[in-house]
Amino acid sequence: MPTKPVRFAAVGLNHNHVYMQVGALLRGGAELVAFYAPEDDLAAKFQEKYPNVRRARELTEVLEASTINVITSASIPNERAPLGISAMRHGKDFLVDKAGFTSLDQLAEARAVQRETGRFYSVFYAERLDDPVTIKAGELVAAGAIGRVIQTIGLGPHQLNLSPRPAWFFQPERNGGIISDVGTHQCDQFLYFTGSRTAEVISAQVANIAHPDKPAFQDFGDVVLRGDAGTGYFRVDWFTPDGLGTWGDGRLVILGTEGYIELRKYCDIGGRSGEQHLFLVDQKRTTYIDCKDVHLPFGEQYVDDVLNRTEHAMSQQHSFLASELALTAQAKAVKLTLAKRG
Repeated sequence: MPTKPVRFAAVGLNHNHVYMQVGALLRGGAELVAFYAPEDDLAAKFQEKYPNVRRARELTEVLEASTINVITSASIPNERAPLGISAMRHGKDFLVDKAGFTSLDQLAEARAVQRETGRFYSVFYAERLDDPVTIKAGELVAAGAIGRVIQTIGLGPHQLNLSPRPAWFFQPERNGGIISDVGTHQCDQFLYFTGSRTAEVISAQVANIAHPDKPAFQDFGDVVLRGDAGTGYFRVDWFTPDGLGTWGDGRLVILGTEGYIELRKYCDIGGRSGEQHLFLVDQKRTTYIDCKDVHLPFGEQYVDDVLNRTEHAMSQQHSFLASELALTAQAKAVKLTLAKRG
């Protein structure tokens, strides 16, 4: 059994998801040894949380450091794949925020380099990997609690919060579209819970309904998927109202032959406080499970995979396929124009 610790660096701090990724790796026993960010404000915020971690002066310091095993990143989305490709070519594994790619061409190049190098290119699908309620749902499905899974229905509403959004967020060439960004979470959950290893996009549509001042922006999208082991539908949008009190009422319904599971991830408008609510309905009863204290295994599994070259945290095939589905749906999406009434 290898005894050397996994040492990692954070490169690209443009999205706050980087803190979840760092947290997962630290929980798994990895050591954060360096970070690189050209933006002084982002670097200052990171150093405030991790004051003993060295800030690299140049990206090459991290890429060429033989003692660093993993690079994790939440850089501007269109910059993630080039960074990951460079990391793999420098002998490092890469753990990246979603969206891991903004084009199918980027994905194709990453796949080729991953095959050549044998390094991991792992997309951190946080709405499954960093949510206790989805971990619990996975355990229940694996135990046969709802029989064979037939379909997933995912709802991914988000609050736009215009004031802190940087300019790149509204530029498709830098951020992708709503499906290739937010929809990657939904594609990941569809594959995971149905157990599908192949899948296709049946239909997809996007729209800019309420933001005419940002004509390239998409505030709504939905997709129908068909896999070899189940079907799926999901909707993503930027219409969460302020009155909800949180950034989004994310839900997932997992339909099985013997029951269903509904996840209310970030709030329960039925009245329960807090997050991570699970409802299990089977042939005998309806059960509520509070999942906030469920253990998150990804970090320790990923660190073990890095050390032993296994794929227990998430297979490379799954990581790429979830992104491929989202990118394909984005590319083929019909652009809706909805008429105003009244």
